[in-house]
Amino acid sequence: MSREGAGLTRRAVLRGAAVAGAAALARPGVGLARTGPPVFSQYIGALTSGATAPIAVPRTFTLAGVQWSEPAAAGIELRTRGVGARAGWSPWVNASVRGHDPDGAPSGEGQYGEPIWTGPASLIQLRSAGAVRGVRLHFVDAETASGPAALGAAAGPAPGTAAGSAQAMALAQPVLDAGPGQPPIMSRAAWARGNAPPRHVPEYGTVRLAFVHHSETANGYGPTQVPSILFSIFVYHRYVRDYFDIAYNFAVDDFGRIWEARAGGIDEAVIGAHAGGYNAQSTGVVVLGSFMALTPPPAALDALQRLLAWKLSLHGVPALGRATVEVSPDGAAYTRFAPGAHVSLPRIAGHRDGDQTSCPGDALYARLPALRPRVAALAGNAAHLSIAAAVPAQASGASFAVAGRLTDVRSGAPLAGAGLEIQQIGPRGGETTIATLSTGADGSWSYTATPSETTLLRALHRDAPAAVSDIVVLAVAPVLTLSVVSLTPVIVSGTVTPAGPPVTVELYRVGARGRRQLVASRSLAAAGGAFSARLKHPGAGRYVLIARTAATSRFAAGVSPPLSLTL
Repeated sequence: MSREGAGLTRRAVLRGAAVAGAAALARPGVGLARTGPPVFSQYIGALTSGATAPIAVPRTFTLAGVQWSEPAAAGIELRTRGVGARAGWSPWVNASVRGHDPDGAPSGEGQYGEPIWTGPASLIQLRSAGAVRGVRLHFVDAETASGPAALGAAAGPAPGTAAGSAQAMALAQPVLDAGPGQPPIMSRAAWARGNAPPRHVPEYGTVRLAFVHHSETANGYGPTQVPSILFSIFVYHRYVRDYFDIAYNFAVDDFGRIWEARAGGIDEAVIGAHAGGYNAQSTGVVVLGSFMALTPPPAALDALQRLLAWKLSLHGVPALGRATVEVSPDGAAYTRFAPGAHVSLPRIAGHRDGDQTSCPGDALYARLPALRPRVAALAGNAAHLSIAAAVPAQASGASFAVAGRLTDVRSGAPLAGAGLEIQQIGPRGGETTIATLSTGADGSWSYTATPSETTLLRALHRDAPAAVSDIVVLAVAPVLTLSVVSLTPVIVSGTVTPAGPPVTVELYRVGARGRRQLVASRSLAAAGGAFSARLKHPGAGRYVLIARTAATSRFAAGVSPPLSLTL
């Protein structure tokens, strides 16, 4: 399991577990090179119907993306000319495909098309189906940042060729025997090479379905160019679009290789930014290429099937049938549905099934009906491992009951006597097994945890058929006490346990019908776990005092019992 960006804490995003304290602190991004990330832009202005003249770009680029203001449903294509006297123009590709925005919220800066990997190029040409305003081109120069030779070496050989270096063949870990067995998955380090730090810690949800995408990458790329393609897409997503990381969870290339994309763990339900409205409930696989008219090569389709059979089986999701998912408000604009709508989608869905987009291309989308039963046949018998824990935050050292069941996906029958590992997600990433146990006759299991701070847990059944649970948050909140030392003037004191978090003391005036109005607030250090404050107030009346601590990566938000006083 790749842990790009060591030192990042992680959080679980679980619907219904609205626990403030599960959120980890974001870290500022680190530049890809000493001179900063290899991105630059060029303002074009308005387009009319038809093609522009060739546009000279001031430096070589490997990827281009189009931004525009109006209309939202534009039809923009681009082509590029490679570097060198003998280089020709690429085919025209659709540059205005939309369908997802940065993690968390829309950008609010107009419309963006998908990034188009071009290979080294110096000229670009646009053509439009109609008038388009506010056009800007964004470019990535990945080969200057990382070096084409290094990127090629990191790609590793295509299947069936001689093995390369240890780095070239580094595979993502762990290896878990779910479905047909885990296919080889190239580690994120093979394309990121330590130069692709995520902007934000990974977030975790659940996997109820898989979305299939294409990248609108020009077809005909070579095996050694794939790391440059992935790195270019990462840079565009991370530095132009302000995504947390590359949008997709996995990538598949023309040569049958599978690549770890977004950081956080191939065996985890890492939330991507690939399908607006559904990211917290899905995993996303991009097949590198443009598949409107062309079908992916057989090697790519075979790899896609093996990946989906393994990944869905690992999370206890059958390949056939449909899943009902809820449309998240932040991505609803890309769907045909209202925020919060419950939508039935195929468990192996094309991007266009959920969002208003042409992705994954007509030719690839047409292959999905035949692909689904093949994935189901590969998957064989799979297991589903559930987990549940108390949602409300508790005090440090309090007991949390964690429980679940292990069942056969097809029949629902319990899997009795199966060994499980209870794993804690560490503050620097990775899982540590903290307990082992066995399932009961009905497939059930239970575990009692007494964490001293907010903790993330999951369950793992390692033996075939391997299965992982979702992540649960055991939210620990500081305990606060508050007392009045003096009324004239108002002086309060209190304690926070465990010591450390700063405390905010708030004074509310109680008005008609019990309505509260904040009239004073003090932020205080709580050295050694004790604090005190003097508060100003507007005069005689009834008041309520409350002490609070904010959520951090270690603790949920804490609050004292309200303390009433009359002045």
